[in-house]
Amino acid sequence: MKIYISGIAGFLGSHLAKRLLSLGHEVSGNDSMIQGDLNNLPKNIKFHKTDCCNFEEMTKNLKGFDIVFHCAATAHEGLSVFSPNFITKNIYQASVSLISASIINKVKRFVFCSSMARYGNQKAPFHEDMSPKPEDPYGIAKVAVEETLKLLCEVHSMEYNIAVPHNIVGPNQKYDDPFRNVMSIFINRNLQKKPSIIYGDGNQKRCFSYIDDVIYCLEKLALDKNINKEIINIGPDEETITINELAKLVANETGYNDKPIYVPGRPKEVREASCSSNKARNLLGYKTKTSLKDSVKFTADYIRRMGVKRFIYDLPVEIKSEITPKTWTKKTI
Repeated sequence: MKIYISGIAGFLGSHLAKRLLSLGHEVSGNDSMIQGDLNNLPKNIKFHKTDCCNFEEMTKNLKGFDIVFHCAATAHEGLSVFSPNFITKNIYQASVSLISASIINKVKRFVFCSSMARYGNQKAPFHEDMSPKPEDPYGIAKVAVEETLKLLCEVHSMEYNIAVPHNIVGPNQKYDDPFRNVMSIFINRNLQKKPSIIYGDGNQKRCFSYIDDVIYCLEKLALDKNINKEIINIGPDEETITINELAKLVANETGYNDKPIYVPGRPKEVREASCSSNKARNLLGYKTKTSLKDSVKFTADYIRRMGVKRFIYDLPVEIKSEITPKTWTKKTI
C-alpha cells in the first residue's frame, strides 16, 4: 500500500515509517521541521518539507495514497495555556488541512493520533466511552479535530480510526525541548549533573509507553479492515507512577541522585492521567512488553549515545504574566 505520514521526521512518525517500510509498504511523508530531525528519517522514503497548514501543498503531496497517518503536532499541552495561538494552529488548522486534502485525493483510511488530554481531569483510569472534557487549549484542539474528522468522514465516506496514546518515550524523542517530554528532560539534566525540575508537589500520576509497544497497534488501526470508526487508548495501565517516583527512577539510571528542584505548579495541569487499555487488548492485541524501568534505561541509552544537549527555547511563549512558568521565561531548565 501507499502510506503517507505527517510528522515523519518526528519521534512517532519516524518509528512508524520504519515499521511500515519493513512490511513492504511504500511510505512518504512531510514535516514542518518545527521540531523534526532529518536524522530520524529512514531511507527509501519521499520526504516533503511542508507544513500541514499549507493546504495546497498537502493536496499535491497526497495524490495516489491509500492511507494517511496524522502524527504531526505541536504536542505541548502545558505550553498551550500560554501559547494558545501557536499550539492550536498546529493542531486544529493543520489537521483540517490534512483531512480535507485526504478526502480530495480519495484516501481510503485516515488514522489520527489524538491525546490523553482529551479526557481532562476526570477520574482515572480513562475509558474511551467517557465524554471528552479537555482542560487546556491543546486538549480542546485535539477533541475539535476528532469531531471534525468524524463528521467529514461520514459525509465524504472516508474510513478513520483515532489512536489515543499514553506518554510515549524512547529513541528519536526530542530531549532538548524544555516544554515537554518530562522523562527525557529529567534524563538530559541528570546526565549533565543537574537535578530534575518538578512542577508542583510531584504527586501527579502518569503512565509511560515505550515506542515499540505502540507502533504495532497503530499499524493495525491502519491495515485491519475490520477496525473502523474506533477510538482506542494505547499504552500501559499496569504501572502508574508519580512524577516524584519517575525522578527517582531516572536518578537511579543516571547515577545522579541530588534532590529535585521544586517550582510552582503549572496552571490546568491534570492531577492523574492514566487510561484503561482493555479495548486495545481486545481489538489490537495490545500487550505491554517493555517495563517502565526498561523504558527509562532505553531512553537514557539513546541520550547517552547521541550526547547530552542544552535545552532550546525555540517556541514562542505568547502570554507572559506572573503565572507563566519562570523556567520558560528565564530559561532555567
